Amino acid sequence: MGVAVSLQSICVLRLSAIGDVCHAVAAVQAIQRKHPQAKITWIIGKIEKMLLDGLPNVEFVVFDKSKGRGAFKQLQQDLAGKEFDVLLHMQVALRANWAAKYINAKRKIGFDRDRAKELHTLFTKERIAPQIEPHVLEGFFGFAQKLGVSLSELDHLSWNIPVSDDDITFANSHIAPKSKTFVISPAASKKERNWLPERYAALADYAADKGFKVVLCGGPAPIDRELGDAIQEYAETEIVDLIGKTSLKQMLVCLKNASLVLAPDTGPAHMAVTQGTPVLGIYAHSNPKRTGPYLYQDYVTEVYHRNLFLQKGDSAENLKWGVRVKGAELMGQIMVDQVKIQFDRLVQDFEL
Repeated sequence: MGVAVSLQSICVLRLSAIGDVCHAVAAVQAIQRKHPQAKITWIIGKIEKMLLDGLPNVEFVVFDKSKGRGAFKQLQQDLAGKEFDVLLHMQVALRANWAAKYINAKRKIGFDRDRAKELHTLFTKERIAPQIEPHVLEGFFGFAQKLGVSLSELDHLSWNIPVSDDDITFANSHIAPKSKTFVISPAASKKERNWLPERYAALADYAADKGFKVVLCGGPAPIDRELGDAIQEYAETEIVDLIGKTSLKQMLVCLKNASLVLAPDTGPAHMAVTQGTPVLGIYAHSNPKRTGPYLYQDYVTEVYHRNLFLQKGDSAENLKWGVRVKGAELMGQIMVDQVKIQFDRLVQDFEL
């Protein structure tokens, strides 16, 4: 464990994505409990800030990647004259690594060498401890551990992401709190990670037959809209469509009010985890032990490990951790009956 010293200022660098910043919040708030006197500044992406805005005792500095080189100039201006006791450099992408150059900190902590990519080690002076097959959330907790947080904190995770009264009112008008509601968040950022619309529809009908109200949620992107429309065409049950109709915070409350959520490898799955709502994950391209819904990994339906062995000739334990498998049709290997089994298990285990 890292040494618990008196820290007055901490800078967190994690720009994206929605799921990853949800994981990072757990680590940041554990650090706050250990170092309540420390002022935390978080360098974050524009969209991700919309979800976390108002996070208690955290100042956000937005890095807007759409501005190109101008984003780095703006960051330099925003941080002018500031020096931090420590930088927690939680992202290995080249854009984030270059952003670290503009952050003045006495200590700069990054990932261990095995996880460092795209010149990450050039912009850090210290590294977190190597970990054996970590989930992304556990990787972020390595930074908390470096600042004296006990890993026992992982046994009682909590998230405090604030929402407004208006957000709550909006969500409650569509999904009543503690109502028997099944939310499907069908779209990932890449089409190949999405399940087939007729199979989502089959789960919607299955849930409706068991007395659940069915709701679709998602962002305003065309991929979300097209998939949502296709699901409704195939489904026999009536579905409440909230795709593209919520802010991130409104969606967060909707996910909190839901009984359970079905989602592929996408941000809303991890948003639901922060609200304590059980998630049925469906995975083909990435290892759910690394990127799955953290508290509900036992309810994931996956074909990742089978395809990993077919493509790489070995198991995940013997290959570089987190390696992805490729193929536009892999999600089609996940059968409806497999997901129904997990649905029934979850309903029984959580007495829904």
